[in-house]
This record gives sequence, structure tokens and C-alpha cells, in this order.
Amino acid sequence: MRDVSVLTIARGREAHLHNVIRGLAAQTVPPRELVIAAMQDELYDGLPDVPFPIHQIQVTRPDGELPLAAARNAVAARASGVVLAFVDVDCIPHPELVADVAEACHDGRGLVMGEVAYLPKGATEGGLDFDHFDKIGVKHSDRQGPPADGMRYCEDYRCFWSLNFAMHRADWARSVGFDEGYFGYGGEDTDFGRVLDARGIDIWWMKGAKVYHQYHDHCMPPIHHVEAVVRNAEYFATRWGHRTMGHWLHAFHLMGLIDNSDDALTILRAPNDADFEMCRQTGDMPYANSRRVMDKLLRDLDTEEERRAAAQAGEDRISAIAAE
Repeated sequence: MRDVSVLTIARGREAHLHNVIRGLAAQTVPPRELVIAAMQDELYDGLPDVPFPIHQIQVTRPDGELPLAAARNAVAARASGVVLAFVDVDCIPHPELVADVAEACHDGRGLVMGEVAYLPKGATEGGLDFDHFDKIGVKHSDRQGPPADGMRYCEDYRCFWSLNFAMHRADWARSVGFDEGYFGYGGEDTDFGRVLDARGIDIWWMKGAKVYHQYHDHCMPPIHHVEAVVRNAEYFATRWGHRTMGHWLHAFHLMGLIDNSDDALTILRAPNDADFEMCRQTGDMPYANSRRVMDKLLRDLDTEEERRAAAQAGEDRISAIAAE
């Protein structure tokens, strides 16, 4: 069986990271190693004792922005396994994850995306109970997912997101990794999917290789990252001829945060308390959802004619597959 390096990137989130490590300690097939990119000034201390090596590397930017693309490239470069399994720091791996990706990811397979179940607030307070997680975890309503069994080819690169995916090392090398021109939040995932498409590297959905997304406070659309989303959307356009993250940009426009014109994106104001109140995930929501906010923004327009016009403008800008 091919050996697997599990890779994660993190800033803060110590409790989440500890649960990731405990999940890896419960694997039916242990990973070769865990490699952590610490996107902060200090490496993590006091990590759980586990029967496999844990390596940490520091990846930061002088401006303090999140170096998400650079961090993923760095952990992949440090890894020694044949299969590279990327698991976000807020995702607890199911005990079969390592075995599943070891079986699925051979040279030439391409990129494989596993299952994601979203846990409600407080789900991990009693420790890791995977049977309980299976009962209470829910699928994201706006995302595609795996087939009932086996593998299903993904026909749209925009479906890719980096929450939980794996690749054979040779396919990763052919991809050349994430473009480090993206920094802060947003855009690098869609760009990576576009690169895979351009290079003829397949993307697959897989039944299995499951993770459980741990609850944390979040906003969707990500109004706390307006500047980064705008910058990275424009950077995407310099590479591919059009912007990405259109659904977020349209929501920002309806909220009055930006001017979302065809010629240029202009930030008009910073989000205020009312904006955060509308977009913030609350404790009864297992995940944040841009569609919920978009629907409210459309309902709040004055006339049906305005709603139709705004909805049509949004459809013209929003990608067919939401990427949150």
C-alpha cells in the first residue's frame, strides 16, 4: 500500500489541530507523517503524542496576510510520502481516510476529493466519537459531493476546494502546485482547479476519505476578507481573462461594499456591524452559507423589477458551482 503524508496548514486553532492529530492517531493505516505549515510567528507547542512523526515549518508574510497557497506548496515540498493528503486544520479525518487515499491515488489518477460532513457547535466536546459524528454531520447544501459508491469524474474544475483532497506525488509535480500570487483569502483553489484542467489532470469525487468539519465562527460571504477577495479576483483575471468568486463579489456589491463593474472593482466602504450580523454563522448553523445572505439581499430590494435585475446580474457573474 502506498504511504501517505498528511498535510495541513494552520494559524491559531490549536484545539482544532489537536483533534486533527487525534483523528490521525485513530487511523486503521497510520500516515507516514503529518506536516504542518504554521502561518504564524511561533510553531505549535504541546501537540498530542502520536506514533508517527510530526514536522512543522513556518510560512508567514511580512504583511501578516494568510499565505495559503505558499503554505500548501511548502508542506508538499517537505513531505516524503508517495501520496499527499491535504486536510484543513478544522477537519477531523475519519479512521479510514489514510487507507482510502492510499488505495485511490496512483500515478496518473489526478486529484481526489473526499467526503465532508459538517458538525454542529459543541460536537467534539466529549472527544472523538466517529459513530456520533456520522449521525449528526451534515452535507453542505450548495456543494456537489461524492457518488454513492466508488469514484465519479468531476467535469467542472470550479468544484475543487482544498478542504480535503489527495494526489499522488507525481501528479502533484505535474500540477506545479498553487500559484503563490494569491495571498490572503480566496481564489487560489479555483486557480489550481483551472491549472489542473489546462494540464489534463483529472479531478475526481470519491466515496470515503471522509473528514468532519469542526464548527467555528465564520462569515459567508467572507466580508472580513473583502480586500483580499477583490485583489485575488483581479489577479485571477490577469491569468485567465475573467474574474473568479463572482458570487461573493455580487453579494459585496448588493451590500454596498464594492462597485462590481465590468471594468474594475472598487472598494467603497468597510463592512459594519449590521453586515457582520447578517453574514455571521450562528451556533445553530453547522456551516456558513452565502446563498442564505444572497436570498435576503434580493428580498430586501424595493421592487420585483429590481430583484429580477439584480438576480440576473448575479447569474451573469456567479459561477455555476459555488466555491465557499
